[in-house]
Amino acid sequence: MAKEILMPALSPSMTEGTLVKWFKKEGDEVKSGEMIAEVETDKAVLEMESFDSGVMKKIFCGPGTKVAVNTVMAVLGAKDEVIDYSVFAAKAPVAAPVVTSVAVAPVASAPAIAKAPLPVSGSSSVSKANGRVKASPLAKKIATEMGLSVAYINGTGPGGRVVKRDVLASKNSGGGAGGWGIYPSGPIAKDERISLSNMRQTIARRLQESKSQIPHFYLEVEVDVEAMLETRANLNKAFEKLPNPVKLSPNDFILKAVAEALRKVPAVNSSFEGDTIRQFGNVALAFAVAIPNGLITPVIQEAQNKNLKQIADEVKSLAARAREGKLKPEEYTTGTITVSNLGMYGIDRFQAIVNPPQAAILAVGATVKKPVVNKLNQIVIGQRMSLTLSCDHRAIDGAVASEFLSELKRLIETPALLLI
Repeated sequence: MAKEILMPALSPSMTEGTLVKWFKKEGDEVKSGEMIAEVETDKAVLEMESFDSGVMKKIFCGPGTKVAVNTVMAVLGAKDEVIDYSVFAAKAPVAAPVVTSVAVAPVASAPAIAKAPLPVSGSSSVSKANGRVKASPLAKKIATEMGLSVAYINGTGPGGRVVKRDVLASKNSGGGAGGWGIYPSGPIAKDERISLSNMRQTIARRLQESKSQIPHFYLEVEVDVEAMLETRANLNKAFEKLPNPVKLSPNDFILKAVAEALRKVPAVNSSFEGDTIRQFGNVALAFAVAIPNGLITPVIQEAQNKNLKQIADEVKSLAARAREGKLKPEEYTTGTITVSNLGMYGIDRFQAIVNPPQAAILAVGATVKKPVVNKLNQIVIGQRMSLTLSCDHRAIDGAVASEFLSELKRLIETPALLLI
């Protein structure tokens, strides 16, 4: 008997998904529990499993098709079963072209892209054949050593091939018309309209709602992180001797301190729900991770019950799976408070937007060396970090938020308390 394969709701807020690829093609056998497709939701790219067994008889949508939840995507049936597909086609989405085999082109990772040589010539006359740059092996070798891209060098060899003299001439002329040998002249990118992914649409909608509907207020405190950094260095040095060494980051200390500070000021760990304020008994500590399509916030469940090492281990595991698009919905949709750290990008301080239904988000800036006055009234070099708390004023008052930041500052400046 024919069975429908429907677009499932892979996250609580999902109303539609975009089919990324099929793992099966028409005629393939499918087993119950087997992963059959990859779907982009409003949060991540997730694998979709089959709840039935059979043969993939008909696929109604190809990669790139937006499919509403509970809409027919394909039909399973017995090998020799005759099926009237018109019944199912009426309930199928308007589809992108269907591919009958799976062939996924490799995508360069961000690190790989970052390491590619920068283009150095402003010329629009690029020597290519079938999309491939024509250049001699020696020209490519010299260009790579010089940090140049042969794709932006005019070729004077046979058939427009880039040869050694062209690379040297490009370098000596400052990298082409108007260039300095580092940055190209001309447009910085292709002039185009980029369709929003499901994730980017959700980010745009939710943050616009948050900023327009939630009355934000912000409190900032500067903390002395010298003791924290010294403790971290000592622990990491000691951990090097372990069979499976652990490397703690400053952010691990911040996350642990947030979880502990909420013990003293639990009112910050709450949510505004119309005519009530929901007080959470456990800390579901979310932290922001940048991924190619936007931003996702993996969650450390019951963070208040976990030690520094456990938090560090979970952060590494969750962040890695977030970048691979392998988080389960419950691992990124259940946070009660969020920490967003841009310090690693050199940002001294910033204000984050509250992520509803949460009532608070902590923005963490970079560690900055600056002159400070010590307890002896001496001007010395200190290490300071800015922490900015954004709050939903409907659920949290200024005095409560101030008490939380004061406790957080105390814990960070006395890191031994985080090890108890």
